Amino acid sequence: MLTFLVSSPKGERKHISLRVVVTVLRIRDAADIELAVRAAIAGEQPLEIIGHGSKRSIGHAMTTNAVLDVSALNVVTCYEPNELIITVQAGAPLDEVLSLLDSRNQEFAFEPMDTAVLLGVGSGRGTIGGMIGAGLAGPRRIRAGGVRDHLLGAHAVSGFGDGFKAGGRVVKNVTGYDLCKLLAGSWGTLAIMTEVTLKVMPKAEAERTLVLRGLDDVTANRAMTAAMGSSYDVSGAAHLPHSALKAAPGALAGLASTGQAATLLRLEGIAASVVHRGAALAANLASFGAGELVEDAESAALWRAVRDVAPFAADGPLGAWPVWRIVCPPASGGVFGQALARETGGEVIYDWVGGLLWAALPSSVDAHAALLRRRLAPLGGHATLLRADEETRRAVDVFHPLAKGVAALSERVRQSFDPQSILNRGRLARTPIS
Repeated sequence: MLTFLVSSPKGERKHISLRVVVTVLRIRDAADIELAVRAAIAGEQPLEIIGHGSKRSIGHAMTTNAVLDVSALNVVTCYEPNELIITVQAGAPLDEVLSLLDSRNQEFAFEPMDTAVLLGVGSGRGTIGGMIGAGLAGPRRIRAGGVRDHLLGAHAVSGFGDGFKAGGRVVKNVTGYDLCKLLAGSWGTLAIMTEVTLKVMPKAEAERTLVLRGLDDVTANRAMTAAMGSSYDVSGAAHLPHSALKAAPGALAGLASTGQAATLLRLEGIAASVVHRGAALAANLASFGAGELVEDAESAALWRAVRDVAPFAADGPLGAWPVWRIVCPPASGGVFGQALARETGGEVIYDWVGGLLWAALPSSVDAHAALLRRRLAPLGGHATLLRADEETRRAVDVFHPLAKGVAALSERVRQSFDPQSILNRGRLARTPIS
């Protein structure tokens, strides 16, 4: 169902809804995708690319009524734990792949975000292709890098309807290794991935989280920066003001019981090392207050909640508010976030030492986009509207507007993959590319 706002000759405005028939193309293999794309080109019919549709509400509504469903491509084609690599088809459920890795005590080091909590979709619907296309890494990104840093190779189908291969199974001497990295964070606008190869890492033997209480946003920013600058190999640094923390379910609810903000600093590695580093880090940061150490399972639950932005869960007290994902220089995060919360009446939580801010802001015509991006401009940061209703997403730029030169370069790259804008047309910009 599509809804349009129209004006009559007398100036009266009203909404009109039209029922649109959506064609769903369910493919069996990569050859089917090539045929589907070529047919779409011939018919000038853009395609929306989905796996299980868990992230369909992110971005602008696409200008198409044809959906290409790649969820049938769901096989793990090669897993070599000793070589720390896995090759898997793009439609494979992420939860199943993570379970397979966990059975061998391995993981994706970048901690892929599960958007189900934030968007209010059923859990377990994310796919490997969606993980790469979205490029949303979790708290360990500050140490392990992002999704693109772990993508070794990909098979995909371009907007020409041609299959291609980029990269391979090892980093060294792999032709096209950098090419496949363009797919990470492209939101399906460059090519349709069919199979990818990723590097995996052993899970840490133990983890501890040092929790500092009662710090304001700016002081917490300083504490996280000091921890990251130390020799204790911190793998996660996040801060949750109490006003945001008290809305959190599950693991974070216990932190809220003290009525204070919580600053979290994670240490991972060999058990003996983690115990020693935890005590040493607590002593090193004693000027910020006494800290407590949370161990293993409890620590892991805290970081899953931070990764998935549990305080702003769709079924929680702030579930009706738009949510922004903001990236800025870590040293500026505390000051920026504190000012944003004060000006808008919203809530902000901090990850990546203050370099990643999640902001739930009260509903408004533009979801506070103009204010937010005006404040971000001097910092060189960017903001993505990750959760909002369709009407809001039609009114603002969901993805941060690019500088003129960068936009021109991005458009040349896109045209080299998909000159007719067949794939996910309109998802990244309000004005469809012609």
